[in-house]
Amino acid sequence: MAVGARDKIDRELVRKYAKLKMDNPETTKLVDSQKMLSAMNDYAMMQRSMMEMNAKLKNICSDVTSKSVVYLRLNFNPPKPKKR
Repeated sequence: MAVGARDKIDRELVRKYAKLKMDNPETTKLVDSQKMLSAMNDYAMMQRSMMEMNAKLKNICSDVTSKSVVYLRLNFNPPKPKKR
């Protein structure tokens, strides 16, 4: 899927902002890049662990549900009405 300007207004905005450089060197001094990468890694690991736990919980719940199902014998030949 391509991303780009779809109409005249978008093309003009792309032309206007294509030459601008949005670089703010002051913000790089405020945050240590290694700490940021470490925090992002921790968050990704936590998200992955949550997804794995959710999958295990789903499997456990489906196992418990399938083991607790009680099947009743169905009579496909209903009794005939008694004659009076």
